[in-house]
Amino acid sequence: MICTNMSQKCRIAILSLLAITICAGFSRNSITGTNEQPKPIHQLRIYEIFDGNKKAFHDRFRDHAMRIMARYDFKIIATWETKKGERTEFVYLLEWPDKEAMRDRWSKFMADQEWSDIKKETGRVHGQLVGEIEDRTLELTDYSPRKSLAR
Repeated sequence: MICTNMSQKCRIAILSLLAITICAGFSRNSITGTNEQPKPIHQLRIYEIFDGNKKAFHDRFRDHAMRIMARYDFKIIATWETKKGERTEFVYLLEWPDKEAMRDRWSKFMADQEWSDIKKETGRVHGQLVGEIEDRTLELTDYSPRKSLAR
């Protein structure tokens, strides 16, 4: 079969794409021979918030933080408010594909200029909105009834 330069370039491109597609289809699990699907990780965030400016905190989180987090593919599963003694806490749960994605997205979010400006302005108007922050990375056990909480 005689190939022209153009068709030869096309064949090389098609073969390259096919090789990339095949390689991308192999997950770490298929290489190791296991059938186990990658497990997402979850992140539990607990913020101390203050009763005197609690509404301002919730307004900022709902109207700004969640919107900006969505830009960076944050998957917020649920949010809660709770009391621990005299302390009011805001708690939320995130789901990530892996730790690297979690670190990368947080880095991008914290460097976001709009978020930085919003924090400065709400702090100027309402004072400190968040006290102590607790952060826990949760890794699923192999017997967890649900592997993913996100829809």
